[in-house]
Amino acid sequence: MRIRTTLLLVAALIAVGLYLLPEFVEPQAQGTVPHEPWPVSEESAALHASLVVGDLHSDTLLWHRSLRVRGNRGHVDLPRLREGNVAVQVFPAVTKAPLGQNYDSNSSQASDLVTLLAVVQRWPFRTWTSLFERAVYQAQRLQQFEAAAPDELRILRSSSDLEALLAQRASGASLVGGLLATEGLHPLEGELANVDRLFAEGYRMMGLQHFFDNALGGSLHGESGAGLTDFGKQVIRHLDALEIVIDVAHSSPAVVDDVLATTSRPIVVSHTGIHSACPTARNIDDARMRAIASAGGLIGIGYWDGAVCEIEPAGVVRSLRHAIELLGVDHVALGSDYDGGTTVAFDTSELAALTHEMRTQGMTEAEIRSVMGENLVRFLGDHLPRH
Repeated sequence: MRIRTTLLLVAALIAVGLYLLPEFVEPQAQGTVPHEPWPVSEESAALHASLVVGDLHSDTLLWHRSLRVRGNRGHVDLPRLREGNVAVQVFPAVTKAPLGQNYDSNSSQASDLVTLLAVVQRWPFRTWTSLFERAVYQAQRLQQFEAAAPDELRILRSSSDLEALLAQRASGASLVGGLLATEGLHPLEGELANVDRLFAEGYRMMGLQHFFDNALGGSLHGESGAGLTDFGKQVIRHLDALEIVIDVAHSSPAVVDDVLATTSRPIVVSHTGIHSACPTARNIDDARMRAIASAGGLIGIGYWDGAVCEIEPAGVVRSLRHAIELLGVDHVALGSDYDGGTTVAFDTSELAALTHEMRTQGMTEAEIRSVMGENLVRFLGDHLPRH
């Protein structure tokens, strides 16, 4: 009897631990630095309310919380997106991340953080061992949020979807458009056919690498520095055929070169900084950034220290202005890396502070409109599948 009681107690403690751990784990991984409200003048607030705002990267689907509820941790949910006047938010699926990840070198064989999160956050058992199933599960989470609140969230699968969303917002709806992306294509698990399966789940932007080398080629933070493999080149051609946007945010310089030589379409760097403005190992060299922009690409500037060095609104705007000077205003966008294990100085509800700081630093209204979202909307309108 005593043994049975002890076992029941242990089981209860494990159950309670698994219930509470998600609420403990996420705040340790990311946050927003304590701050007084950032200044936003009446003129800046009015301008911000008139903008089409878009963000190229938020890892929110990785975490155990509802998009529909305004959270007290992390950076993004639907209430805060509405407060920040965000029209389009890209949601990448994070399916593998090495423990102790750093910008210099990571082994593809290192212990995986997402496996731990899948168990702790009570993801379906199929996701514990399959990277592909983790991508499917995160897509299905976004689909469930859309089904529960179709007047709040619309998944964007085509340029027609984007046009409809913008028309509804222009008529007063507070809809947010969500675009599914991958944080690396290791979820393909070496199978080209899995591109089509992810496309069927709604993925329309695909990053090629994350913090480690994979079957497509080298990571900016991997061990090989290699370019695209033969399989990687096959994947690029297939992504082009399906009109899936290619993201090289974590790709090695050699992969970036190979992608530019292989693809027939403009590409994005969804979340990054400009190396000459913030010379960290996270930011690829200016010459490759210019090559991406010259080919019609789009660069999303992040808000964390590895991307911009100074995370306050003034520092982020300085990096945005540097990007405009280097690449041209038509090729610069927002790429927050919210909810990506980052610490930032403002969450998505506070984006009017960026608009205010842009005005303070002398950016024109046309430049502000372009960078805050019009460039992203134009790029997606031109390069998503039509239907």
